[in-house]
Amino acid sequence: MGSGGSQKIFVTVKSYSQRGKLLKRSDIQTLAESRDLEELVTRIKNTKYADAVSGIEKPYSAEKLENALRVYLADAQFKIAKASGKSKILDAYFHKFLITNLKLILKGKILGKSQEDIESYFNFHAEELINQRDVVVKALVAKDLEEAVSSLSSSPFSADITKAVELYNETKNTQAFDIYFDKMLYQQISKAIRSENNQDITRIYGRDIDFYNIMSVVRGKFWGLDSEKIEDLLVPPTATTPKHLLDRMVAAESVKDAIDELSTTKYKSIIPDAEDDVEVLSQFEHALEMGIYKATNASFSKMFSFATVIGISKLIGYEVRNISATAFAVEQKIPVETTMSKLILNEE
Repeated sequence: MGSGGSQKIFVTVKSYSQRGKLLKRSDIQTLAESRDLEELVTRIKNTKYADAVSGIEKPYSAEKLENALRVYLADAQFKIAKASGKSKILDAYFHKFLITNLKLILKGKILGKSQEDIESYFNFHAEELINQRDVVVKALVAKDLEEAVSSLSSSPFSADITKAVELYNETKNTQAFDIYFDKMLYQQISKAIRSENNQDITRIYGRDIDFYNIMSVVRGKFWGLDSEKIEDLLVPPTATTPKHLLDRMVAAESVKDAIDELSTTKYKSIIPDAEDDVEVLSQFEHALEMGIYKATNASFSKMFSFATVIGISKLIGYEVRNISATAFAVEQKIPVETTMSKLILNEE
């Protein structure tokens, strides 16, 4: 066996050991039960995240915690990608940092926020790891939205950024940015999954593409976008949500009717009963995410599969997201039961 093969086996074995170190539901519950952020930070310091939060200065805020955890996550995911050699799919997932920061900058420009104010929401750590800091800085120092968009004209995302601005101007809804920036990310993930030509990876991580396409149609319906606009949001579909199914969803009369088109698919069990469209969207999105999370966990049932390496990278991402959401909930005094019901966690 060549060194590339033994390297992959080493990385998959390491993924197994890292999975054993993930926080359990009871650990997250303990964090959620903190009376305030000071107590939360003390409790986080009793976990493997101690170093990640040790440099946070008082007064504590959920925002400062999230920023510190994003540095931890960028490092963890970058190390996994590096140890795996050249993996297009891990590189595609890593682009989430860059895409999220560009989105924050453009939304900030729309809201007329100052450079300092926008900067407080993120750090450049992930961009520095992949030598993309200049791209983000150019957009950040631009005097307004127009200049920021123009600074990104040579980036591979330029066409979709322009469409995001057009959709925002039409709807005056900043979520137009969320959806187009998501499209940039999932387009890259879709391309990477197809290039891997690995059945385990396609089966497990193809759900990410399903999730994006299904939610794009449903959100587009909710916003009252026409069929052409919704179609433009979609990325190449998978075998489990083929184009003809997405077309039927796009043609449906309402949000509920669009979701009901899934009643003959593997997603039939998660169709919500709620009547209110906002509640339907919220329940459905959570159920789809839980489906992805469970499938990611299931990737560990097959020893020495590269799917587990992608799996551990994603599971660390969920863990960081759960802790960040918990920090926000503690800060806002949200009841523990509500917090726990919204997180993406195993039901123990």
